[in-house]
Amino acid sequence: MKASLDNKLVVAISSRALFNLEEENRIFESGDPGAYMNLQLERLDTPAPPGIAFSLIKKLLGFNDAAAQRVEVVILSRNDPVSGMRIFRSGHANQIKLERGVFTQGRPPFRYLRPLRAHLFLTANAQDVREALAAGFPAARVLTESVLAGNNYPNEVRIAFDGDAVLFSDEAERVFQSQGLDAFQRHESSKATLPLPEGPFKPLLAALHRLQHAGTPAMRVRTALVTARSAPAHERAIRTLMDWDIRVDEAMFLGGLPKGEFLREFEPDFFFDDQTGHVDHASRHVPSGHVASGIANQQR
Repeated sequence: MKASLDNKLVVAISSRALFNLEEENRIFESGDPGAYMNLQLERLDTPAPPGIAFSLIKKLLGFNDAAAQRVEVVILSRNDPVSGMRIFRSGHANQIKLERGVFTQGRPPFRYLRPLRAHLFLTANAQDVREALAAGFPAARVLTESVLAGNNYPNEVRIAFDGDAVLFSDEAERVFQSQGLDAFQRHESSKATLPLPEGPFKPLLAALHRLQHAGTPAMRVRTALVTARSAPAHERAIRTLMDWDIRVDEAMFLGGLPKGEFLREFEPDFFFDDQTGHVDHASRHVPSGHVASGIANQQR
């Protein structure tokens, strides 16, 4: 049978997002790729420990069974091919099935997202995230300083999303940034029945929705919208999801309260937000990623 990624949720992930390679990365960042490669070879039979996105990946792969392969995880890495051997061995040692990988030896890997038709790209490299988002792919920079995911929900993939500039466009955020909170609330109230344009992570949410309905007795998906919006601006967000025919399991309209403590109670395997302040605070409580999209991330 011809190999295909059709009808699968495809996640592309860098080695450093999946495994804890911070010690090795310090040598790589020192500008001595030869020393980095030698260290990886020395540790070829020493499995790299789980990294920040490990729980998310392992649970997503739990949707695969003998009846159907619903999720594909592909290593997409700036690593060299030799170091890639350790990544595959680490996957086997940590009981996650990795079969495909692209190793670019220091070159930007984002262009390979197109043939992969990836629904998500996770990496620790900020520039790769920006380029992936510009190419139209959901992408986030994994905060390697985040805490690891908890283990209270082994049979449930739990993912939390910010709203504006993540699930939705930054249309409303632009009003807030330029005119303030009162203008933002008036703008959203007047447009409550008009769906927001989609943001960069809407394709991932839609793919998770399909995965949830494809279903398997062994695994479930639980999603949460965690946003700084409050009433009356909440209505447009809810109506937008209804227009997309996509359901989230929980919605938190926090009116600017810090998100970290609420996320700690939800216990996601991963949280996505465009605001660096929110992501930094959340990373003290849950695995977190920065989505460099929207007006808050415009480079000056």
